[in-house]
Amino acid sequence: MTSRRRFLASAGTAAALGLAGCLDVASPGGDPDTLKVGTTQSYVDAVSTSAGDWVKAEFEARYDATLEWVVRENELNDFLERRKQGVDLGADVYVGVTPTDLVRADRELDESLFAAFDTDRVPNSRDVVDAYRFDPQDRVLPTGSSYVCIVYDENEVAEPETLEDLTREPWADSLLLPDPQNTVTGLSFLLWTVEAYGTDGYLDYWERLLDNGLRTTGNWNAAYSAYSNEEAPMVVSYSTDQVYAARSDVDMSRHQIAFPNGQGYAYVSGTARFADAGKDDLVHEFANFMLDARTQREVAVKNVGIPTVSDASLPEDVQQYAHVPGETLQYDYDTLRENLGDWRETVSRRIAGQ
Repeated sequence: MTSRRRFLASAGTAAALGLAGCLDVASPGGDPDTLKVGTTQSYVDAVSTSAGDWVKAEFEARYDATLEWVVRENELNDFLERRKQGVDLGADVYVGVTPTDLVRADRELDESLFAAFDTDRVPNSRDVVDAYRFDPQDRVLPTGSSYVCIVYDENEVAEPETLEDLTREPWADSLLLPDPQNTVTGLSFLLWTVEAYGTDGYLDYWERLLDNGLRTTGNWNAAYSAYSNEEAPMVVSYSTDQVYAARSDVDMSRHQIAFPNGQGYAYVSGTARFADAGKDDLVHEFANFMLDARTQREVAVKNVGIPTVSDASLPEDVQQYAHVPGETLQYDYDTLRENLGDWRETVSRRIAGQ
């Protein structure tokens, strides 16, 4: 089968993260002036830096409203399970929905977890770089981005110029990968390899990777921690890695960026409106706020990312460390919906059987 795909325009990239264990940074009730926003733990409480405090304070300063973060142990999966069980979601919007999140929710639910924004009421959505848009129904508006790449230690290995290099002896036992079964980072790398080797060749490529000593970890934090502890000289991570490294004043030689084949897979996430959300005006005001040029700039700096709107850019002292590949790519919604599950399960079975 020929894969349908959409390549991100290089010109656009320059303009520019169970029901138990719930932490609701919120007070109860249905206050019409209170917006409950679901997101990830890292968005509000990352070890290094995160945007949550700034977003809350700035939104509340601009609008006569209160923003309450709703963070749960299983993140978006919790909201998906609540919808399956007919339990109140306890939030109006969610920050951090990826294309693969959207596809999974649409496949597992009879009715959409999300509802379309009225983009006429979100005027800043006109400034979103077209290449970052991934939901044809505008249920998710892109509000954050970066690119999946190889971060490597130039003292230990040479730059891998192609994906095939990662299967060769000079790079044996060198690569750490967050598990594609349960991480966006690993799954993005998998999609990159499908694009490069085709549906008939990607599994053979993964066989060669595993034979060359590829190691997978349960999540991105585990993979990056192992890399930071010098357990391996390469890790699949993000092209803004040097932004964090420069901010932390660490040895930049261990934070080199490689784009094998001259490519990087786009990591894009967005702000989504839950289908049963009330507070219609407040929800649209929040989406517009998240796409405001100042918000985009501040959030990108704090989250070590790249803006998704054409009228915002990183500060000059940060831009030099936010690398963009020569060719960037991302599969479109229809291709992911049709194929994502099979590709992920096939590779995950092979990893489990190694």
